[in-house]
Amino acid sequence: MRVAQKTIAVTGAGNGIGRALALHLLEKGARVACIDKDEDGLHKTEMEAGSLAVRLSCHALDISHNENLSGLVNQILHKHGCIDGLINNAGVIQPFTTVKNIDMRDIERVMNINFYGTVFMLKAFLPHLLPRKEAHIVNVCSMGAFVPVPGQVFYGASKAAVKLLTEGLHSELKNTGIGVSVAFPGAVATEITLHSGVTPPELSQSNIKKYAMISPEKVAEAIVNGMEKDAYHIFIGSDSKWMNTLYRINPEFAANMIQRKMRDLLKY
Repeated sequence: MRVAQKTIAVTGAGNGIGRALALHLLEKGARVACIDKDEDGLHKTEMEAGSLAVRLSCHALDISHNENLSGLVNQILHKHGCIDGLINNAGVIQPFTTVKNIDMRDIERVMNINFYGTVFMLKAFLPHLLPRKEAHIVNVCSMGAFVPVPGQVFYGASKAAVKLLTEGLHSELKNTGIGVSVAFPGAVATEITLHSGVTPPELSQSNIKKYAMISPEKVAEAIVNGMEKDAYHIFIGSDSKWMNTLYRINPEFAANMIQRKMRDLLKY
């Protein structure tokens, strides 16, 4: 589905990849509904859109609460007239700690936003996407959805759940006009730790060099390209592409490699 002149809803659009997605979609001629609980972040996205903001609407709400979505679709329809696409990008990471030490409240928060937030958005938007001649859904996961990352086990579990949810949805919608893609960014230079309320582990200069990060703008470009090409999987960044191949060949070797990279960041 070409995004020009289409209306695309983007969650987590107040910062990072979500903001980059909103701006890139606008540049390609789309109308964009930006969704985020951070009103200040949404305002900054709108300001960065400049003159293109005439095709943008901002909707401040928390997607992890299903009752918050009852009026969202009507707001978007009132502003833009239709809905053609949905990019479920909003997500948070967990505190950098072990399964033994993590608080249950942190587990619930990660699952509520990353998994249930995606479910709630799909349930709210699917009835309005199905009648469209063509439409598209992208759920943004993570490299952590298919390879385990110590210290982010529940984040990975939430994204793995979204991965299988997306693949199942793709199969269910195969004979409809809705395309479905799942995106797997590798390491991205965003402030997700800040927006997740998480203190990042200490990194030495040598460690920083080990974790080459891709920009949110490059991620956004790859996601929209995948959307337009109706890609099944969208692997973004050399780390994500390479690790996907390695994990398929030898999952234990790939998991051990990630563990070695993480062991100096996390005390067990």
